[in-house]
Amino acid sequence: MVTYEDALSALADPTRRAIFERLVDGPKAVGQLAEGLPVSRPAVSQHLKVLREAGLVVDRAVGTRRVYQLNPAGLGALRAWLDRFWDQALAAFTAAAESEGKHEHD
Repeated sequence: MVTYEDALSALADPTRRAIFERLVDGPKAVGQLAEGLPVSRPAVSQHLKVLREAGLVVDRAVGTRRVYQLNPAGLGALRAWLDRFWDQALAAFTAAAESEGKHEHD
């Protein structure tokens, strides 16, 4: 099961965040993801393994290469967790605005 805890833990590493962000534009092979990063291709593969185990990416074989892409299920678990905070913050803002509006009319 994909959990937000696993996703947050995986994304705590700056290299994994950089790899994750590179996948926003679509599927990429390990070599493409490694370009310009200050780590080796094997290190990128290890980071991808962590992201995969956290449910944030999925991979598939294309010939002799592995191609990675974002996993909607993993993103959904993370978004659901973040949405709780957004919903609470929005409700608090609405309550504060309504309260201030009542005070202005008194």
